[in-house]
Amino acid sequence: MDDSSGVLKRAAASAALPTWRNLLGRMHLSVATGDFATALALVDRVGAIAEEQGHHPEIDLRWGRVHIATGSHDVGGVTERDIRLGKAIDAVVQEMSLTSQPGRLTEVEIAIDAMDRDAIRPFWAAVLDRPDNGGDELVDPDRVGPAVWFQQMDSPRPQRNRIHLDVTVSHDEAPGRLARALAAGGRLVSDVRAPAFWVLADAEGNEACICTWQSRD
Repeated sequence: MDDSSGVLKRAAASAALPTWRNLLGRMHLSVATGDFATALALVDRVGAIAEEQGHHPEIDLRWGRVHIATGSHDVGGVTERDIRLGKAIDAVVQEMSLTSQPGRLTEVEIAIDAMDRDAIRPFWAAVLDRPDNGGDELVDPDRVGPAVWFQQMDSPRPQRNRIHLDVTVSHDEAPGRLARALAAGGRLVSDVRAPAFWVLADAEGNEACICTWQSRD
């Protein structure tokens, strides 16, 4: 179920928190609150739980909606700490008679195809003012903007664009998102790696991948 670092497999984490969704190594919950005051009250209660457990999620508060994400940054994934926190938050959401809406969850990454990732990564780190740890991605330390990651190519592909979007959604949202994109004029480029991801293109060949946690462990 776990690896040596205590990180849960994606399937195990998803099964442990059925109202949450696993997107990019964190568990996410989107709660409709109906008004700002209720959203603020939910955030206050989540904050109290976080202080009690000593494990703090990331929270986005908007009018009528709260988005909560939790992951264990010290090990780079979801652990039992996140499951314990998520279950406590679930109890509050249920007590407040609020509704989770997993279909509202979306995480976007910008992927740049590169022949030499090390040659171009410093430029993007400077432009975006993000820390460069020498890996294959640049992450916004505040997690406000999308991550930018660099996909290593074996040979140039001049027939296609070099930047595409990776759009990560709830696993149960993906089929509907795919159908709507195709109905809107999109084209299925590849489903070889589905349900991990589907590669789509617009009418001019610009690509985007619809991604889920599935088939990645």
